[in-house]
This record gives sequence, structure tokens and C-alpha cells, in this order.
Amino acid sequence: MSENTFKVMKQRNMRRISGLTEPMRIFSQLGIYLFLFLMALIVLFPFYWMVISSLKSLAEYKLSPPTFWPKQVLLSNYADAFTTANLGTLFVNTMYVGLVSTILSLIITVLTAFAFARLEFKGKELLFGALLATMMIPGELFTITNYSTVISFGWLNTFTVLIVPFLVSIFYIYLLRQNFLQIPNELYLAAKVDGTSDFKYLWKVMVPLALPTLISITILKMMGAWNSYIWPRLVANDEAHRMITNGLRNAFTETTGDVNYPVQMAAVALVSLPLFLVFVFLRKYIMSGVSRSGIKG
Repeated sequence: MSENTFKVMKQRNMRRISGLTEPMRIFSQLGIYLFLFLMALIVLFPFYWMVISSLKSLAEYKLSPPTFWPKQVLLSNYADAFTTANLGTLFVNTMYVGLVSTILSLIITVLTAFAFARLEFKGKELLFGALLATMMIPGELFTITNYSTVISFGWLNTFTVLIVPFLVSIFYIYLLRQNFLQIPNELYLAAKVDGTSDFKYLWKVMVPLALPTLISITILKMMGAWNSYIWPRLVANDEAHRMITNGLRNAFTETTGDVNYPVQMAAVALVSLPLFLVFVFLRKYIMSGVSRSGIKG
């Protein structure tokens, strides 16, 4: 068999294989996109139902079978939700608790992570291992003891009880420590030779380099404060200190005792909007911070 004949047969075989695999590749991609489309519908349908329900009247909401688009769009439900649930006060309370707890938590997390990443002291690894072990204990187990503690301090129905118990997060400390460990230790030693203090080195070098992780921690902490429900309802359920999640409960009962579900759905949509915007515009910072902290190099 000549070399030219071999090349011709090889090209024919390649075309034949290409012809057989191309449809399979197309069907495979179509199957993947169809699966992703169905999963997206499943995930987005509750949000769609929340929005269209918030635009209906109470009578239309109770129709059976339900309508998948409101016969009459009632944007007034959103104004009623804002005034009925006193969302302005709830937003202010939640933002205050979220901002103060986030700032204080960041300070504690940065200092602790720096100590475990760069400073040398006796029992450092043992202490850090003990802290990591506490992550295996469900947080609900501390509810009773924390409640007894805050009662003894006289903190019930104050903003202090909503902020102080959750300032320390072992997960955030671990996340930031792993990011700090990626920064070459030679930079720290060179800074010490130049007479730079630990705090100045931390502020000028390590914090800027770990900024994506710090942004991730800030976003996650704010979202945690925004979504908190059990603890605020347990320790600060008065009108002056009520937060968004527990403030929405039983806020939309009519004089007849019947819940106005469309107005309630409008309030839920308004409360969910900030978190939705945070996820849409800042998700890359969350993923970047977590991925940078997961690999030590």
C-alpha cells in the first residue's frame, strides 16, 4: 500500500468517525442544556410565583385552580406591605445590626487569622485545632446556654444581644488564615528587618492582598445577619428591636383574622430583593474569596 493511498484511507476514516461523533456531540450538548434549563425552571419558579402572587388581589389569590398571571396587576400591594409591616423600621434595625456586627467581626477575624498565620506562640497549632473542632458542634446546641448567659447580663430586647454572641466565626477565621498563609513569609521577615510593626505590616500588606477574601466574609456576614430568624425572635422580639425576618411574621392579618397573602408576598419580595441584588452583582467576589482561601501555595 502506497503512502498516498494510506493517507486517503486515513482521511476517509477520520471523516467517517467525525460524521458519527458529531450528532452524538450535538445531542449530548442539547441534553445538557435541556437539563440545565429544567433545573433553572425548578429553581426560579418559586420566585416567579412570589412575584405574581404579590400582584394579585386576595380573591384572585384564593382561586382554584390558581392563575399563572394576575388578571389585575395591583402594585398597591407593595405600598400596603411597606406600611403594614413597618418595613422602614425593620430595614433600619437589620442594617444597623448587620453593619455593626460585620465591622466588629471583621476586626476580630483579621487579628485572629493574622495571629494564627504569622505569629509564633506556644500551643498555636493545638489551639487552632481545638477551635476547628468546635465547627463540628451544631450551633443550635448553644442556644440554651447563650440564652441563659444573656439573661444574666440583662441584654434581652437590646441590640447588644443581637450583635455580641455572633462576633466570632471560626469558619471566617479559618478562611482568612488560609489566605494569609499564601502570602510569602519572606515579606513578613523583610518587614521585621526594616522595623515594621506587626500591625502596620498587617494593614499595609496582608489586608490588601487578602481583600477578595475579606469582601467575601463581609458579604456572607451581612447575609447571615439579614437572614437570622431564631435568635432575634427569641431574645429581641419587641417592636423597637425587631428585625426583618421575625418582623414579617403575623404582620399582615386583616381585621377578620384572614391573612392577606398577596400583601405578605409583596413584603417578602421587598425583603428578598437586597439579597438577590447582592448575589447577582457580588457573586464573583464570593467565589473568588473562597477559591483563593482553599489552596495554599
